[in-house]
Amino acid sequence: MIKHPTRRAVVSAALALPAFWPLRRALAESGRPARLIVPYPPGGITDLVARRVADALARRQNRPYVVDNRPGAGGNLAAEIAARAAPDGDTLYMGFAGTHAMNVSLYPRLGYDPVKDFTPLSMLVESPLALTVHPSVPARTLGELTAYAKANPEALAFGSSGNGGASHRALELYKAAAGIQILHVPYRGAAASSTDLLGGKIQGMFDTLITALPNIRAGAVRVLATTGRNRAALLPDTPTMAEAGLPGYMFVTWLGLLAPAGLPDAQRDRLNAELRAVMTEPGMAEWCAQNGLEPTPSSPQEFAVYMAAETERFAQFVRETGMRVD
Repeated sequence: MIKHPTRRAVVSAALALPAFWPLRRALAESGRPARLIVPYPPGGITDLVARRVADALARRQNRPYVVDNRPGAGGNLAAEIAARAAPDGDTLYMGFAGTHAMNVSLYPRLGYDPVKDFTPLSMLVESPLALTVHPSVPARTLGELTAYAKANPEALAFGSSGNGGASHRALELYKAAAGIQILHVPYRGAAASSTDLLGGKIQGMFDTLITALPNIRAGAVRVLATTGRNRAALLPDTPTMAEAGLPGYMFVTWLGLLAPAGLPDAQRDRLNAELRAVMTEPGMAEWCAQNGLEPTPSSPQEFAVYMAAETERFAQFVRETGMRVD
């Protein structure tokens, strides 16, 4: 009687061949946890997008992803940790304009190089912000808010997700365009700033739609304008900053995924393909639309060019506005 080898034995023998070593390595790594480092605490846009993307990657790669929140120093703490990680595809970093465009102009020294220490993978999303104020603020339009700020230069304090974050940059752009003074109060994340806005401890905030919408719909804050090129689909009756009296004002925040420098090109391209697939899944597209986000997947090269342009734009912005960390 001829005894045929089992399917398991055939597969094991095949994987022992040199031609199958890359596959064998991939299979061995498939169950190893990956880490996605996030420069903000839970609850804000950066964390929410990171968790959504991490869940999708975990399903596609058949291995767990751990979201590692490391807030502090305008994102610099998390970026430095990510830059020092091994370039093996097991550590990814959720980049944003602060750590990869502005902080090089805003901080005298960084513990990482935003270009040399990272491998760009893909852009993920863009989002406009909403200018929201506490109901106690006597302004129902952007024009009224600007007039109030000019008449009462010490009366308004606006919170932000942290120094160099999107809400901080949008505020400084508003102050420069309108010629007003508003106190900037940095927090460790958008959730903490939003909490103090709801409690009336601060008077306003430029917030992402994903975190601002529930409070706007509940009437807990008043929205005066949005910062995008066009009106936000989720707030069709709210004018843009340009429409409301500041021609030329436009601001969007963005998020993208990076890996430590030295990641092999094959792994980079494989992760890019995974991210493009994740960002075009119907479920992801629907979730983004419901939360005021626009999916913007890109090639690694396109992402690198975009970040370089953003870095130059913000360097000019810092020179012109005198923006500083508080």
